[in-house]
Amino acid sequence: MLVHRLLGFGFESNVYLIEDERNAVVDTGTGFYTEQLLNEIGRYVEVKSIDYIILTHEHFDHCGGAADLKNTTGAEICMHEMAARTLEEGEQWSAMFFDAVQKATEVERKLREGDKIILGEAELRILHTPGHSPGSICLYDEKSRTLFSGDVVFAGGGIGRTDFYGGDAEQLVKSIKRLVELNVENLYPGHGDFVMGEGKAHIKMAERMSMYLL
Repeated sequence: MLVHRLLGFGFESNVYLIEDERNAVVDTGTGFYTEQLLNEIGRYVEVKSIDYIILTHEHFDHCGGAADLKNTTGAEICMHEMAARTLEEGEQWSAMFFDAVQKATEVERKLREGDKIILGEAELRILHTPGHSPGSICLYDEKSRTLFSGDVVFAGGGIGRTDFYGGDAEQLVKSIKRLVELNVENLYPGHGDFVMGEGKAHIKMAERMSMYLL
């Protein structure tokens, strides 16, 4: 499994390209820079070789580009079942903060706690981690000890906001405590820097920070 971070500037989420027997993109950014994203993906793999678009949650900065990316790649969109309505019905409550429009598109695979997306060497286990949003998920590959944490935790001990629609501080604290129990070396969050080799230490810092929410 090879992981490449793409976009990630300004209000754009980090977008991760996972290279394996099957290729996946984790999050898509707002869609304002889809052409740039496709060019970045094309530096590593054929754009049409993307099999999955996996969305960590239903906020526009992470899923606004999903429809356009799907139309170009033909990839299957995967998202937690509690988040899928935002895409399928084109809900605008998050997009409006960006003066943008959430394009409606089908979510082919509605994920639940414990599901797995098998890419080859990597087997991404779905952890439902609400708090930042109702449909937030993290993706954990036990073999490589890799966690894609969305906006639940960040490098340096940062934690997701809970003041958006559907946010819940108590749920976020519980979700972070779940992540502390994992053996994480590589941490790939939804914004900012990623961490190689000492991811668990950063999750523990986030746990301490989360106590100030209660």
